This record gives sequence, C-alpha cells and structure tokens, in this order.
Amino acid sequence: MRSLTEYLEKNNIYYNDVILRMFEDYRSGVLEKNRFINLTAITDPEEFTLKHFVDSATCCGIQEYMDADKILDMGTGAGFPGVPLAILSPEKEFVLVDSLKKRLKIIDELCCRIGIKNVTTLHARAEDLARRDEHREKYDLCLSRAVANLSTLSEYCLPFVRQGGFMIAYKGAEAETEVKNAENAVKQLGGKFRRTVPSAFSGEAEEHKLVIIEKTGKTPSKYPRKAGTPAKEPLK
Repeated sequence: MRSLTEYLEKNNIYYNDVILRMFEDYRSGVLEKNRFINLTAITDPEEFTLKHFVDSATCCGIQEYMDADKILDMGTGAGFPGVPLAILSPEKEFVLVDSLKKRLKIIDELCCRIGIKNVTTLHARAEDLARRDEHREKYDLCLSRAVANLSTLSEYCLPFVRQGGFMIAYKGAEAETEVKNAENAVKQLGGKFRRTVPSAFSGEAEEHKLVIIEKTGKTPSKYPRKAGTPAKEPLK
C-alpha cells in the first residue's frame, strides 16, 4: 500500500489503519475472484494499488467531488473508481453501474465482507437506466473510468446529472483532443466543459487527466439514444 499511503499523505487525505485494511482486503478479494472471472489484467499487488486505488483517488481533492453527496460510477467494472472513493468518503452515497452482473455480485460480496456500507450496485445499461425517473438527473456527480470516447461517455453520463452538478471523466494523454472533438456533443447534452485537471501522482499514470464537465441545462429527452447507438454513432 506504499503508493497509496504516499499519495494520501501528500494530498492531505485522511486515512487510518482501518481504511488501509479495507483497501488491502478489497485488493485481495478482487485478485482472488480474478482467477475465476476477468476483473483486471493487473495482478501485481503494488501495481494494482497504483493503477486502481491511487488513480481512483485522484478526484478527492477536486471541489466538485468534495461538494457532491450522491455520486454515480458509470461502467464501474471491478468497482473503480467507486469503491476506493467510498472507502475514503464514507459520508457520501455511491451507486455503481455496470452491464455485467457477475462483476456487480463480486462487488456486493466484497463490500459486505469488508464493511463498506455506502455502495449500491445496479445492473443495467446506461441507455436504459437513464430513462428511469428515479435516476434521471438525480445525481450531484457522475464519474467514469470506462473506456469510451468522450462524446459517447458524455451521452452515457450527463443524463444522470442534475443541473448544477458535474461529470468527471478519467482520461489519458489525449484528453485535450477528446475535449475538442466532443465539445458540440457535450453542448447538445446540456453540458459545458469547465477544465481538465492533471493527475496528481507520479509514475506511468501521470499521463492520466480528469475532464470536468458542468451540467448547465436539462438533457433533451431524446438522449441517450437506444442501446448501442452512442457507441456506434457518437454525437458530433
């Protein structure tokens, strides 16, 4: 956990032995389950800590994150960034969404075992879930580390965000290019780019950036389009 403790100390993020034990137990649980279902290609414990835990935690010092109470993690996979953030921010409510039920069952099992009580999982596609009144424009913040171009990701995420809320996308070195290419799509969805924040930790993940989008207006009812369309035909 060396890279995690160094990052938390450097950025004045509170932790204690109980929190570190939760991280250790979650890492052990994911790597154990990874023998039976593909959850991560990263199996070295310290590399796992850096690329999953530290990377997930990089939004902790961002004001838009600190102000949010109800947070949705879209395309959570093995629980990133939602679970690490839930461990560090037990006062916040996290809803983790993924289209693969097997992954979510593992997240539920591990959270129950470890004692992470502020995580709820939902098995659904974004295009369908965003049509449900109890989720549409109900979240302060939508996060995603999912692999998708920013136009597609914005169509998945922005319909869930209330006006005045935010979307934060974890992106790589080409973030600025993606922002430029997705500018019109984000506008159509009721959003506006605010800024791009460099990742705050060292190593390979230094190339990672956080793209912050504000929800300035309502998302038109025609978005998101039917399942599969945002990925096949990204908004231009």
